Amino acid sequence: MDNQAFESVAERTFQYQSTLPPLPVPSLEESLNKYLDAVKPFASEHEFHNTAAIVKCFAEGIGQHLHQRLLQRAKSRRNWLEDWWLDTAYLESRIPSQLNVNFGGPGPYLEHLWPACDGTQLERTSLATWLTLQYWDLIRTEKLAVHKAGNTIFDMDQFCMIFCTCKVPGIKKDSILNYFRTEGEGSCPSHLIVMCRGRIFTFDAVCDGRLLTPPELLRQLTYIKESCDGEIWGDGVAALTTEERTKWAQAREHLISIDPVNKTILETIQSSLFVLILDDAKPYSTPWNYTAMTLLALTGDPTLRWGDKSYNFICFADGTFASNCDHAPYDAMVLVSLCYYMDQKVKAVGGKWKGTDVVRDLPDPEELVFTVDEKVRRDITLAKEQYSKSTQDLQVICYAFTSFGKAALKNKKLHPDTFVQLAMQLAYYRQHGKPGSCYETATTRRFYHGRTETMRPCTVEAVHWCKVMLNPSTTTEEKRRALLCAFSKHNKLMDEAQNGKGFDRHLLGLYLIAKEEGLPVPELYSDPLYIKSGGGGNFVLSSSLVGYTTVLGAVAPMVHHGYGFFYRIRDDRIVASCTAWKSCPETDAETFFQNLCTSFYDMMQVMTLSHL
Repeated sequence: MDNQAFESVAERTFQYQSTLPPLPVPSLEESLNKYLDAVKPFASEHEFHNTAAIVKCFAEGIGQHLHQRLLQRAKSRRNWLEDWWLDTAYLESRIPSQLNVNFGGPGPYLEHLWPACDGTQLERTSLATWLTLQYWDLIRTEKLAVHKAGNTIFDMDQFCMIFCTCKVPGIKKDSILNYFRTEGEGSCPSHLIVMCRGRIFTFDAVCDGRLLTPPELLRQLTYIKESCDGEIWGDGVAALTTEERTKWAQAREHLISIDPVNKTILETIQSSLFVLILDDAKPYSTPWNYTAMTLLALTGDPTLRWGDKSYNFICFADGTFASNCDHAPYDAMVLVSLCYYMDQKVKAVGGKWKGTDVVRDLPDPEELVFTVDEKVRRDITLAKEQYSKSTQDLQVICYAFTSFGKAALKNKKLHPDTFVQLAMQLAYYRQHGKPGSCYETATTRRFYHGRTETMRPCTVEAVHWCKVMLNPSTTTEEKRRALLCAFSKHNKLMDEAQNGKGFDRHLLGLYLIAKEEGLPVPELYSDPLYIKSGGGGNFVLSSSLVGYTTVLGAVAPMVHHGYGFFYRIRDDRIVASCTAWKSCPETDAETFFQNLCTSFYDMMQVMTLSHL
């Protein structure tokens, strides 16, 4: 996406949706063989023998029936996984999603034109908001360029989900409300929500059919900021969105029961383009250390985030930016595309608005005030306490490794993403003395409504290479051969996962068929090696390449004894965000990053010396 064209006249954004291929169902035999290969690094000889027997039994028995039923399902759906994935990965989960599911990250602009600077918050926010509205307009008019890998068309459906979208809590299961419409489909909400000091405001971003300009947006934001300055904080109802999902659903029902106006306010928030936050915090960051901004993006003031909103745009008092987004409706690459668009446009205009300063006669922003009672106040207090306790447990670091980047890796003919993934395996092995089950995101967007597949980087070949690297008696040539073997396996598995031949989603589908038919859970899923190898969302390393742009994000770890690891790769640097839970005595994100840097150096040294 580094050289991505953002606008297209020749092609319409969604014109290929109807011709995208359906998501395939892999063969049962292939998936089970891949699964067996993936559990090997975590198994003793006895354990592997036992698991192999369980898999054989599954393949010859119930697995056949479940696979046939899955094939039947795939005949009537262009994406057999879509609804299931949304439910099991996101909507049925009851844990607080703002910290455990949402992704967030620092704005990229401080790398060139917008370093931290007091007194710039509103002016910069006005320009950044205007650019965000331009992006909304590109999608709405279907002028956003279609994403492709070479000549392969990618599904663009997730781009309908970034604006005017909100998750709504349910007692047993959440739902997603999407109010976005393209011009061809009809009218679309065009109002913004602005949060400031626990209070909520709204105004329309369109006037007489034209988007508000940066000076006009500045006028509206100044009005809101001045309304809040020196006044008492609002009730902070937004904090309720940080709660355990069923508790939030109950609190929401109570809120609606008090006053019908509350329901209208909720609907105004849900349907808004996005939530813009004027945050008084000043996270100190540099192009080498983004820790403070990343930490605030994930764990900032709960009264200043609507955790269920698809996009919270956070504008700090020192003129820097971050985001916090609900993961359910779309994957991070959508936000990366938006942020990179903004980044490049900010750069192109030198960080300044070059257009007219004329401000039309606009209605003042409207404050949305919930009617609250003692129960709601108590719910808000409890939500804040729960949120505070969990956020204080999250360790976040975000640093740039600047000794080399993509250019040097390409020079050595090494795939940059694979390089970082294997370095992560070596860092984990060095720190913990054992292999780490790892999830890497593989996109399946070449298929209709495709989202992701699991690619498992902890291969037999990667573990063998880690052992060779850490053995002082091995030669450089042995290290090089083992490294290239691990590279080859990783690249093969990633290619298969992206082409619909991964096995994790397939195994999930078979499990869900059994569940839907009321059958006993097959032994395959209760086998200790299934969990130990990462099955059922138990990966110790949860990782994703955010791309080759200036945009980065972060997520909390999947498991208590794990790490969340996002990274971006530039020509001259590799920037990584790493998270861990402080309450786990085994893990430490700071040490992990240092081990990662050591791995980078060691790997580069092996590849350099072997060519001498």
